[in-house]
Amino acid sequence: VISDSLVFMSKTFRAWDVDQGWLLPASLHQFVPPGHLAHFVRDTVREALDLSAITGVYKSEQGQPPYHPGMLVALLLYGYSRGIYSSRQLARACEERVDMMAVTGLNKPDFRTISTFRRRHLAALRGLFVQVLRLCQTAGLVKLGHVAVDGTKLRANASRHKAMSYKRMAEQERRLEAEVKAWLDQAQAADVAEDAQHGADHRGDETPAWMADKQRRLERIRAAKAQLEAEARAGADTSDAHGPGPSSGMQQRGARKNLTADEAQSATPPDRAQRNFTDGDSRIMPSGGGFIAGYNGQIAVDAAHQIIVAEQLSTNPADFAALIPLVDQAHANLGRKLREVSGDTGFATEANLAAMAERGIRAYLTPGRIRHGQTDPTAGRVLKRKPLMQAMADKIRRAGRRSRYRLRKHTAEPVFGQIKQPRGFRQFLLRGLNQVRGEWAMICTAHNILKLYKATG
Repeated sequence: VISDSLVFMSKTFRAWDVDQGWLLPASLHQFVPPGHLAHFVRDTVREALDLSAITGVYKSEQGQPPYHPGMLVALLLYGYSRGIYSSRQLARACEERVDMMAVTGLNKPDFRTISTFRRRHLAALRGLFVQVLRLCQTAGLVKLGHVAVDGTKLRANASRHKAMSYKRMAEQERRLEAEVKAWLDQAQAADVAEDAQHGADHRGDETPAWMADKQRRLERIRAAKAQLEAEARAGADTSDAHGPGPSSGMQQRGARKNLTADEAQSATPPDRAQRNFTDGDSRIMPSGGGFIAGYNGQIAVDAAHQIIVAEQLSTNPADFAALIPLVDQAHANLGRKLREVSGDTGFATEANLAAMAERGIRAYLTPGRIRHGQTDPTAGRVLKRKPLMQAMADKIRRAGRRSRYRLRKHTAEPVFGQIKQPRGFRQFLLRGLNQVRGEWAMICTAHNILKLYKATG
């Protein structure tokens, strides 16, 4: 008797021959299934975007032909839509991932090429946001029935522990200066002794590494200290529209006054003023119950399909100054006036409500934080001599749960969730305000591309 366990049934398997060559080359369109995001991003860049601001830079015929700018743009946008932001990770993906190969056409740019291209054309890449937004508008994804504005804090490519207050800078400068002087005197004495022992032609006069590190730190502290002092002498606060604005802690209370010539000559920063050594444009901001060195990314989102219609990034942790620029930018981007806009208490000021009324836009900006189960948005907020704020509070209170203000929570806030969680963007790679603003625009562009793909794919 033969046991059933000893009876083996033969089975034919598919061939697994890794050494088999291809008789005919495979098509890039077969690397990923039809309708894949890789095809959509590549074809959108090739057929729908105007890249003349980038391609027009390449005029010289000398040297090796560069990679096609369109390919690199598609690579960056597809990588951002997949949560891949590092140039090294993008270069590795070009070698390992077939979806990336479908985008690049089997080109394999190294990470330096990708990084240099992004830095060189950051302004033009930022301009693609408007082009993609208008594609969304053409596809019927932008209704402008309701637009919500919101802001989120994002980490800079710097640690808050790399910032130093002006008071500590002065203390560290004196201490390090004394240490460096003592070490230089010691090194000089050692040189004299070694010259006497070994002869003047022998080596041994190099600055020790431990001394050079202290010297470099002293130089960085002096440079940051000089920048804070120059900012203090400038007097009144400058607009944050183009520059990074005042350093963290520079304003003790409210805006700084204009200084006379004599006052400016002797003005010094407050002791609490800080500057970051890694990214001098970043600012200390509250986030998640703590503090980070970062930036404030702000967006205006259309309620119909969560399309970002305007984007801005600033160093001001407060949101109120971003409202009107976002509204005006959305109007300029789409050629249509917004009808109604909602925003949380960070956007609600008497001046903002007046500006919205002048533009004929219905505003839903709560003057106070509405907590769960709370019906009075003015709780904890003093509204004396603020008639527009009081009228807004009454308007939201009368509407109750039917208020249009409640559209904000499922319009703007989920967009930040999609950017931060599925696509994992929580910290900038680049440094400096202009660079970071370009990176934020690319993040918003990738978000809109994904919305366009899901709606039309």
